[in-house]
Amino acid sequence: FFFKQKTAYEIGVSLVGSEMCIRDRSYICRQSTKTMDTKRIRNVDISQIHHLPMIDFIGNDFAIFNDIKDMPLSSYPTRLNAACLTVCLKGWCKLELNLQQCEMREGMLGIILPDQIVLQRERSEDFSGLFIAVSKDFMDMVIPTMQQLFPMFFMIKERPFVHITPEESQSFQEYHSFLWSKVKLKDNPFRKEITQGLLLALFYEIYNLYQGHVVQERIPKSRKEDLFERFIRAVSESYKEERSVSYYADKMFLTAKHLSTVVKEISGKTAGEWIDSLVVLEAKALLKSSEMSIQEIADELHFANQSFFGKYFKHHTGMSPKEYRRQ
Repeated sequence: FFFKQKTAYEIGVSLVGSEMCIRDRSYICRQSTKTMDTKRIRNVDISQIHHLPMIDFIGNDFAIFNDIKDMPLSSYPTRLNAACLTVCLKGWCKLELNLQQCEMREGMLGIILPDQIVLQRERSEDFSGLFIAVSKDFMDMVIPTMQQLFPMFFMIKERPFVHITPEESQSFQEYHSFLWSKVKLKDNPFRKEITQGLLLALFYEIYNLYQGHVVQERIPKSRKEDLFERFIRAVSESYKEERSVSYYADKMFLTAKHLSTVVKEISGKTAGEWIDSLVVLEAKALLKSSEMSIQEIADELHFANQSFFGKYFKHHTGMSPKEYRRQ
């Protein structure tokens, strides 16, 4: 997760204003008092680490590597266009994540979500680990049922670095090794699909791990963060039937204006954008992984007719449902 960046996965949320302060025997994350001009932060994607000596990748969607010695430390913050997973095997690294000062040490799992702002301060000479970077688009294809994994992303937002057991570290190393061996098979026409399947399994492993390590140590949320989480859960339950902000505001006994203001402040995205992102993701999943006709998908998502669904989908993706299904 230590490279110059672009933007990132839409579920993780970029909570620059979090008031979180977490301490345990191996992880410290303190809120900084600084402010940041996010409009001037450089965006970077996976293509900008293709030069590393020990790396394999699938286009700009996926990268796997185990050496970041050739990645220089930077005095400037960057914004990622990918989710980054790492296990620290040795040494330590100090960084800022959304203005929070963090330290990662041996025996820890770290996950940086897309759209989060990272500044790597320093690292020990013996720092080493295993690294996986996954683009937002690739994750959209990997996670078919968003609702099941929503809680994991809230846990990661609260606790981006967790201490793991030697057995859990070994499990991650096995996934990393197996994924790497499959990504190297460039002549395999199903290399991308195999990688996606293994990644989905890894995400479920991580969800299980977080449930064991974090659920008992939940960090108290601010009122606005709690409101945002309730909004996301409500949308995840009803987005197929309801796409208006006013519906969710009424359900939460709020005005649509107040709900939109809080959601934008906490996540950087409007309430309407969150609703649309879930609808579009579900449509993509149904188009790619089901035998349903486009009319049936339009009915499933409660659009008035196929034509309206097609216009909605094209507005948000730049292509028609047929074009998306064929690609």
